[in-house]
Amino acid sequence: MIQRILKIRGLRHFSLAIVSAFAWLPYSGVARAQDDLQILSRIAFGSCAKQTDPCPIWETIADYQPELTLLLGDNVYADILDGRLKPATPQRIADAYATLAKDPGFARLRSCSPIMAVWDDHDYGNNDSGVEWEHKRPAAELFHDFFGTPADSPLRKQAGVYQARIFGPPGKRTQIILLDTRFFRSPLEKGTAPLPGFRALPYVPNTKPDATILGEAQWKWLEEQLRLPAEIRIIGSSIQVVSSEHPFEKWDNFPLERSRLFELIQRTAASGVVILSGDRHLGEISLEPLAVGYPLYDITASGLNQATQGWREVEPNQFRVAALPYGNHFGTVEIDWSSAVPLIKLQLRHEDGEIAVQTRVPLDVLTARPPSLPRPAGVLSVAEVLLVDEGAAVQVQFAVRGARAVSGDRWLLNSEIDFRNSRNFTAVLNRGGRSSLPPNASPDSLIGKTIRVNGNISLYNGSKQIQIDTESQWEIVSESGVGDGER
Repeated sequence: MIQRILKIRGLRHFSLAIVSAFAWLPYSGVARAQDDLQILSRIAFGSCAKQTDPCPIWETIADYQPELTLLLGDNVYADILDGRLKPATPQRIADAYATLAKDPGFARLRSCSPIMAVWDDHDYGNNDSGVEWEHKRPAAELFHDFFGTPADSPLRKQAGVYQARIFGPPGKRTQIILLDTRFFRSPLEKGTAPLPGFRALPYVPNTKPDATILGEAQWKWLEEQLRLPAEIRIIGSSIQVVSSEHPFEKWDNFPLERSRLFELIQRTAASGVVILSGDRHLGEISLEPLAVGYPLYDITASGLNQATQGWREVEPNQFRVAALPYGNHFGTVEIDWSSAVPLIKLQLRHEDGEIAVQTRVPLDVLTARPPSLPRPAGVLSVAEVLLVDEGAAVQVQFAVRGARAVSGDRWLLNSEIDFRNSRNFTAVLNRGGRSSLPPNASPDSLIGKTIRVNGNISLYNGSKQIQIDTESQWEIVSESGVGDGER
């Protein structure tokens, strides 16, 4: 495949040794099918590794023993020649990958961890480039060859290198979504004067209605992915999404696209979204508290061997909650599925593997509020029914966000993931109320559905509930997981 690309481009001299360097790589660009049911609890990620410089952090990541490794771009630097930025040729991109393949630490990592990857500008082949890059199609084929994408994979036929995968069984699913922020991206617009505290001319917002980062095909695909069921969704973006005040590449250079991403997460009621990003040669954790209806974290790990080594003053970032402004590093996502509410640990680790910064996020904090569904007059929302006195006869409508069986005879259908949440309301679906459900139905089969329940309010340990003993006391009013209109 690589030889064919270079022949098409008129490059006649190509070493067969480079082809063989790719052949031994054991994992494909998408995780293997047999891994689909694997529960992920340890994920490593990072970006910015110059293949011609020492990179001991590959060994450190291998020592961490990740169940999945995500490479977020600048996985090689193909557009540097004699120490200067210069647009790459397909030959130089291939050479860069061949050099990385020979790195013993990277080889060890590939032998012990599946890898999913996306690119940024330097492995794309031209600094800060987008849709205009002339070698983007051969660069994509070289990318797929290096990361072992099967020859018959649909990924090779699509424009761009975006991809997604879901790991784990229902209840413990982690969705990985890797975005291509290069192949379709409209040209950047340059300012005329540096921002205070910066020497470089800034990129300024491109607000043209047709300006894009992802392109329409990728936007459509992303919406389809966000509508798939998953408990945790990790979105990998080669450039930062949340941080908006620095003058370099970021989603906020295209503010309409950034808003579109936030709106899409809200509209699809996609819970559990965490963003991983790279590009900046620094590490930080940013938090946008309002944009998607729940806290949106963006953790940047950018400096596998290219982080600033000396002290670097922390840049302006109103959304930052933790900073690692200098020193090579990688990121980890650790998920504790064993607790009643799964706990996500977002971490940045030094070159020796020690944790530098960390934030801990209970999964129920990252819960989407589904779009409202109209309620007939007299049908209460959860917020309203929690104000009603014990014993009152009511009708209440809510989206089931948590469910479990108790002693086999009772199913507890909760309005919150954590039934201990003070905002939770429970419909207790007893055996008599389940007679019309399929024999193989389980409590989990009702998660995401909107139900309407009628009966008398009772209390259990101070929490309000309705006991459902007959089919006439409840109905499913929506299969799509829309909400009860209370928020």
